[in-house]
This record gives sequence, structure tokens and C-alpha cells, in this order.
Amino acid sequence: MNNPITMKLNVDKLLMQALQEDITSEDISTNAVMPEYQKGQVELICKQDGIVAGLFVFQRVFELLDDTVSFEMKVKDGEAVKKGQLMAVVTGDIRALLSGERTALNYLQRMSGIATYTNSIVKLLEGSKTTLLDTRKTTPNMRIFEKYAVKAGGGTNHRYNLSDAVMLKDNHIGAAGGITQAVKMARAYCSFVNKVEVEVENLDMVKEAVEAGADIIMLDNMSHDEMKEAIRLIDGRALTECSGNVTKETIPEILDLGVDFVSSGALTHSAPILDISLKNLHSISHVSEH
Repeated sequence: MNNPITMKLNVDKLLMQALQEDITSEDISTNAVMPEYQKGQVELICKQDGIVAGLFVFQRVFELLDDTVSFEMKVKDGEAVKKGQLMAVVTGDIRALLSGERTALNYLQRMSGIATYTNSIVKLLEGSKTTLLDTRKTTPNMRIFEKYAVKAGGGTNHRYNLSDAVMLKDNHIGAAGGITQAVKMARAYCSFVNKVEVEVENLDMVKEAVEAGADIIMLDNMSHDEMKEAIRLIDGRALTECSGNVTKETIPEILDLGVDFVSSGALTHSAPILDISLKNLHSISHVSEH
């Protein structure tokens, strides 16, 4: 996601909106104590163990404020970091370092928290056939960052948005008049390249989804025994996905099922931030701005 084209098309405008939210006209605190250009340096320090994600976003925030800023990165996205570890050294206009600090850290802390939480569940699934997926339960205007963070933590992205794939949930099924009709209508409307996923809540719905030819069947909020029987009924005729209140605490309960995928909204809506700070800001020269 951090190639120049992707950044300009998708990321820069969101970062600018975040900066404008924090600085409506000027940063009066910074302008009061630093009225002119002064080159400075600050350290990015991790304050708890975790997985880092979003370093390129952190970097880009400062680049939008100061095109001369430079970075000495000590870690890469997806790597484990430890409490007290020096993650990067940032050098540039002190005014930009001060004004961009909170916005840059907000992204980095949030994304690293998601990567850390995701990785903790990925480790629980090691050795099983089950792949961990995220959901669309993301913070508005943060999806591109949050889904990237899931990947950095070792997880896999489900559909990015409503245009990506056909997922027939309870209300779609209700609107169509049943699973069979909903699948039939989806097949008629969509391209042959689109798979059809159907959300089911009981064994009768499982049977109907299989008979209707669903490609993926999502077992939503079903008991362990119901899911076990559902997987037996499906018998490999569709991919299986388990969903509904999936957290780090509940993952061990489904490890024996052999479900193909497990999706968790908690990855993006409930992950705590990773505590990261910018510290030790200091001037490194007295060169005047030209």
C-alpha cells in the first residue's frame, strides 16, 4: 500500500483531512515557541511489546508538512518491537515535528494495536487449517489503514467493501424471500467471477445454502455442536466461515472444528492501541530558513 501511486490516490487525502482536523488555521502552541525554522530531531520509542504497523503512514504525515524531513527507520512493519526500543529517528523542521506529532502517532498507535491483537490470534490458530479474516467493522475513513494493519499482524483481509464480493446476510435473504431465491438472483445479477457467500444461523439454513449452490457458507453465532454438524452437512461442497463474537478468548473453542475461515470484527473494532511516543526532541543546527 505504500507505493507512490497508492499513497496519492488513497492515503494522502485522508491524512490531510486528519491534519486539518487537528490544525484548523494554525498550531498556536508551536508557533508561539518556534516562530522560525529550526532543524531538529526526535526519537520514536515503543513503550510496550507488540507488532508495529503503519510506519509509512507515520512518515507520510510529516512529509506532507515538511518535504525536507528524513527518517532513520530501525524497524519494519510486521516486526515485533519491545518496550523501550528505539523504532526511528526523525529529522526535520521542528515546527512540523511538533504539529504532526499527534496525528502521526494516532495512526501508528492504532495500526500497531490492530497488528498486535491480530498476531495474538494468528498464533492461536497456528497448526490448524483455519485462516483468520477481518470484517467491515472498521472506523469510518480508517478502513484502508486498519485492514493493512490486519495483514501486517499476519491476518487476512475479507472483502474490502460492498463492491468486492457477494455476501448475502440475514436481511438480504429476508428481502429476497429466502436463501434459494437470494442465491439465484445474485447469480443472475453478478459476473461469473463473483463468488457467493451466504450467512446462515441454523442447520436448516445450512442445508438450503448448500442446495442453492453457495460458494462460501458463513456459520453465524452458532453453537459449537451446531457448527460441527454444519461442517459435516456441507461436506466440502462449500468453503466454511465461522463468525460471531470471535475474540482471542473464544478462538480456542473452535480450533477442533476444521473450519476454513474465521472472521473477527474484534480485530478492528476492539484492539487497544500500542503505546508509542515521540521523545527527546532537540535542535541539531542553527541554519536559518532560506
